Amino acid sequence: MNTDTNKKNAIDFYKTAYLGKPKEAVEKYVGKEYIQHNPAVANGTQGFIDYFDKMQREYPEKTIEFLRCIAEGDLVALHTRQIWPGNDQYVTMDFFRFDEAGKICEHWDSIQQVPTNAANNNSMF
Repeated sequence: MNTDTNKKNAIDFYKTAYLGKPKEAVEKYVGKEYIQHNPAVANGTQGFIDYFDKMQREYPEKTIEFLRCIAEGDLVALHTRQIWPGNDQYVTMDFFRFDEAGKICEHWDSIQQVPTNAANNNSMF
C-alpha cells in the first residue's frame, strides 16, 4: 500500500466532491464498497453523492483548504478549514480507509464550527 498515493487520492477525492462533482469523485476514487460513519450521510456511494450534490446546490460559494494530511497503513487523515456563507468557518478531521486496490472504502469525520471567542490564542488551524 502506497501511503503517498493514498494521501493524494484522499485529497483529490474530497476536493472533487466538495467542489461539486461527487459522482466523478466516487467513480475515480471509491472501491466496490463505501462505508459511511457520518450520521448525516446515508451509507454507500449514492448517499455520498446525494449529500454533496445537495451541499453544492445550497452552498456553491463554500471553500476548502487542506491543512494537513497524514497516512499510516490503509488510513489517511485530513485536517481542513472550510469557509461557508457569512464567513462561517469550520475545522474538519476526516479519516479514510483504503482497500487493497488503493480505493477508498470507509469514511469517518468530525466537524466543529470555529468559535468567535476562545479561551486561548491558539488557532484551530
